[in-house]
Amino acid sequence: MIEVRNLTKVYGQHRAIDQINFTVEDGEIVGFLGPNGAGKTTTMNIMTGFIAATSGDVSINGLDIVSEAQKAKAKIGYMPDTPPVYGDMRVDEYLSFVADIKGVKRNQRKEMLADIKRQVRIEDMSRRLIKNLSRGYRQRVGLAQAMVGYPEVIIMDEPTIGLDPKQIIEMRDVVKRLGKKHTVILSSHILQEVSAVCDRVMIINRGKIVASDTPEQLSAQLNRGNNRMQIRVKGEKSRILKALTEFPMIRNVDTNTGSEPGTMDLILSGEKDDMDIRELIFKCMAKNNLPILLMKSTELTLEEIFLTLTGDVRSGPAGHGQSSIILTGDGTTDAATGEALAGKADDEGNEAEALADSDDEGNEAEALADSDDEDNEAEALADSDDNFLEITEESESPEENQTGGDK
Repeated sequence: MIEVRNLTKVYGQHRAIDQINFTVEDGEIVGFLGPNGAGKTTTMNIMTGFIAATSGDVSINGLDIVSEAQKAKAKIGYMPDTPPVYGDMRVDEYLSFVADIKGVKRNQRKEMLADIKRQVRIEDMSRRLIKNLSRGYRQRVGLAQAMVGYPEVIIMDEPTIGLDPKQIIEMRDVVKRLGKKHTVILSSHILQEVSAVCDRVMIINRGKIVASDTPEQLSAQLNRGNNRMQIRVKGEKSRILKALTEFPMIRNVDTNTGSEPGTMDLILSGEKDDMDIRELIFKCMAKNNLPILLMKSTELTLEEIFLTLTGDVRSGPAGHGQSSIILTGDGTTDAATGEALAGKADDEGNEAEALADSDDEGNEAEALADSDDEDNEAEALADSDDNFLEITEESESPEENQTGGDK
């Protein structure tokens, strides 16, 4: 079991991670999900003992990663986002080298490496130079080195980054098989990857864990008391949206062209979370002679959960917005924290615009300077050409001119 308690990492004035707490049970496949810069890699580097935490602690099966580093690290296999491989070594040479480092006994090595290569499907690559392998196969070799020694815990940082769709599917299959014998933690910002292979999802944003549960449970918690309806209406988009403005208690979350000709698909929700809007929708559309062809309740997808919990603010065509929320451990929401995050994002956006304007002005100044330099260079070349002609004319002697005339 992995236990992370009050983990914090500070770089100068920046808190990369802030008071993180979570546990991972034996045999779980846990997805660490978050936007770029959220703190995923920093957390993993601390968990593997690669860098030290500012405060807090990590234990692997009761072994502290700092005070009992050697014993704890022996239970961990780590695959960083860039595979730690040596291009000039052959696959077998590299894996034997890793086995030496990890202290695998020689009488166990041959059978172990053969089994690992079979699991990650690189048996045919044994004699190939690593630098000649495709990105997908180098990723597999990187995963193989993490498995050497049969560690109880395997941690993978962005295992499918840079892979093509076929390679991604193959890597998912490998991860699923690993989950049968190991505890697996993988980080990603690809939602489909996490939902396809993980038993549990932890969402991290701005250095904090904002949710931890199965995708189904996260959806259930966020949908609790929130009646969202998917409807398909026959009619023009302008007429449908105008009809909705007559019923402000119905919020238009999303609008798309329907799969049937002359229809629109809409996602609607109530003004209040516990409001049943089915009757209101019927009255709204009936009043405007807009036939309803489909009506059903809908739940948040993993993508919508991710956007909600990481501070995205969405607004429908009718101008109704949804404020950001944070899902705490007991399933409640912290709207104030969400508003603070949204405000911080606005401030950062304004700073970014100011920097961009500054860069533009700087670029204009550089362009003018370059133009002046080019003018000066042109004048210098012109002067040089004039001097050269004068020197050439002076250097011609009368004898040479006479000779030229004789010829």
